Amino acid sequence: MENVTDRFLRYVQIDTCSDEGSDTHPSTLKQHDLAKLLADELQGMGAAEITYDREHCYVYASIPASEGFEDRPVVGFIAHMDTSPAMSGAGVKPRIVHDYDGEDIVLNQEQGIVLRTADFPEIRGYQGQDLIVTDGTTLLGADDKAGVAEIMTMAEYFLNHPEIPHGKIRIGFTPDEEIGAGPDFFDVALFGAAAAYTVDGGALGELEYENFNAAGARLYVQGCSVHPGSAKGKMKNAILIAQEFQSMLPVCENPMYTQGYEGFFHLDSIQGNVEATRADYIIRDHDRRLFEEKKEFFRNAADFLNMKYGAGTVTVDMKDSYYNMREVMEEHMDLVDRAVEAMEEQGIRPVITPIRGGTDGARLSFMGLPCPNICTGGENCHGKFEYVCVQSMEQVVKLLTGLVRRFV
Repeated sequence: MENVTDRFLRYVQIDTCSDEGSDTHPSTLKQHDLAKLLADELQGMGAAEITYDREHCYVYASIPASEGFEDRPVVGFIAHMDTSPAMSGAGVKPRIVHDYDGEDIVLNQEQGIVLRTADFPEIRGYQGQDLIVTDGTTLLGADDKAGVAEIMTMAEYFLNHPEIPHGKIRIGFTPDEEIGAGPDFFDVALFGAAAAYTVDGGALGELEYENFNAAGARLYVQGCSVHPGSAKGKMKNAILIAQEFQSMLPVCENPMYTQGYEGFFHLDSIQGNVEATRADYIIRDHDRRLFEEKKEFFRNAADFLNMKYGAGTVTVDMKDSYYNMREVMEEHMDLVDRAVEAMEEQGIRPVITPIRGGTDGARLSFMGLPCPNICTGGENCHGKFEYVCVQSMEQVVKLLTGLVRRFV
């Protein structure tokens, strides 16, 4: 049986970065490279009911129930194959830091890239354990290839040990989670589970059943470019108007200053010139009422600028992305209780926190598949300082096997 670390090291070297600017699904064809590999590996280990959706890039499979346990509830485990477009996932060069000494880690001597404990003090808690890090030029891909590797290792364990009683287990791997499109073509009926867990969290022990309500908003500013030598009373500088719009948003409701249940307006990108400028925002809040108020505030700010500079100067294209799955999960808290029990059985301290972001499980919960989120062991996702603890991944595999037994 292959260990979780070897699987992870193999998977992260496959570039699966998604592309939020794409209008295809999957957003990048290279995600199929991992999907094909996983389908082949599942076939090789003897999994059943393997479905590889070659059009939309989903992989589904089953671990059949033990004899006599076919009537037990079907439980599913889901992870996503893509990595964040926030940083390159091409040419990942993972390195294992054995028996970490609790000090700064030099990721790239030549480029002077150092993972400093002063910047990331939580890393000191991993002293004496083995950490997988990057070479400082790419992200690592623990989000969510750690989850993929853990599910695959769990699957092989049960397939190799048919004597261990369990009901039917369904596993699923999705594309494009990082750009909010993971569930777009997920076949809940085909998946056929009563409930599932996304394995897409952070540090060991994290358990989540609530997330942000989320919307994306694109601000278009139409200016008027005139030679600056004769611009008085004629020029409308779209860049400055976009800046003015940003200045109208509450300063304290910025992700740099928020935590826990606090929502925010986040300016994600801006581009343009005097004539025309575009700014992309994300709007987040755990509370549905406050979420709706934030969206209304955003639109009202645009309306004000149109009154000031003329109709059509500012337009807003806004779309909801997902909602807080707590609305669904409150009816299925037994799933959270089972995860807590499985963690405690493994000596893992459960840390129940709200997700300050999204997960496939949020939308899947509203699609009829209640789906809390559990840890993978990865930290500092989406950047060059991402790392994952080997011992944490091994414990997550045991956690998954223990969780399955709680559905017997």
